[in-house]
Amino acid sequence: MNRLIAALLLTFFVSGCTVFPGGHIPSAGSSWFSDAEYEPVDVEDLVEIYPVTPQVLAELLSQPEVSPSLNGKLEQALAEYDYVVNRGDILNITVWDHPELTIPQGSDRSPSEAGNWVHSDGSIFYPYVGKVEVAGLKVTEIRDILRERLAEYIQDPQVDVTVAAFRSKRVYVTGEVKQPGTQPITNVPLTLIEAVSRAGGLTELADWTDVTLTRNEQTRSFSLRELYQNGNTQQNILLLPDDIVHVARNDAAKVFILGEVEKPQTLSFGRSDITLAEALAESGGFVEATANASGVFVLRKAPEGTDKIANVYQLDAGNATALVLADQFKLKPRDIVYVTAAPIARWNRLISQLLPTAQAIYFFARAEDELSNSN
Repeated sequence: MNRLIAALLLTFFVSGCTVFPGGHIPSAGSSWFSDAEYEPVDVEDLVEIYPVTPQVLAELLSQPEVSPSLNGKLEQALAEYDYVVNRGDILNITVWDHPELTIPQGSDRSPSEAGNWVHSDGSIFYPYVGKVEVAGLKVTEIRDILRERLAEYIQDPQVDVTVAAFRSKRVYVTGEVKQPGTQPITNVPLTLIEAVSRAGGLTELADWTDVTLTRNEQTRSFSLRELYQNGNTQQNILLLPDDIVHVARNDAAKVFILGEVEKPQTLSFGRSDITLAEALAESGGFVEATANASGVFVLRKAPEGTDKIANVYQLDAGNATALVLADQFKLKPRDIVYVTAAPIARWNRLISQLLPTAQAIYFFARAEDELSNSN
């Protein structure tokens, strides 16, 4: 009987760490895909492991300093901006000292109701002048055309042209803004930040680092965080007709806290960073009875273009003062925080699984001995 139990335990010992329940960070030399149809891969070849030290933190936090600067392209576009009239717009035309040529307005008629509508063929009709093609022209160009043609009937006509209603051009603001919808393009230039502000600003679920602009079937990404917090005006742009501005949700911007913590969970990013210390605190901290404080790991996807699949940062919190480093370690979206179990905890879990089997074998062997003795 004793030999049977010893043989069973020996089998588990020989099997090594693979029999221990629960996950853990593999040791050096561990491999994946031990099946015969796959070539074993050394885990150390796939990840880069860094201890969380002041030097490593300094490297992670070192970013090119962005100081507020003038966006030359944007300023030039704003300086050169001039509204172009198109189909659906309504013009307000005034000929001074000739009220008979000016459509009267009053309390019952708004400028848009009293104005000259640009028809679907891109033209308007005006007394004496007749049909005038105005689509694709600026108001100053329309004014010059009317002045030139009216000069045949009126001596030195003084003409003024304004747009009473802007109806031909618009942009679309969608996603996590408080008032999504269309916004007209007017004679006042409309930029990305102004469009978001007109839409009521961002909602609580908005990911202000992920704002996309779709124009002519091409998409560009912008970060309002860079614009608001760092004054990076390169993240602002003049909007054009039919642009689509979309503010993404922050659903994907989250971190995962797993392992020996009180409340394994996911945490979503808000408008501020999440540090490793905050993530651990939100999860209730370590499970003191089972956690290995020296095994706090942050698993992060490796940068594109490298031969690694992940960068792993290890914090040794066995000394509680190391948590100061955790408060400086900023997590990134999709990071995985994993707290490993202490060796004794993993051993206890193994024993708790072995005992029922060992007891069953013991009682089975005892019953078998009693049965043989009775015979």
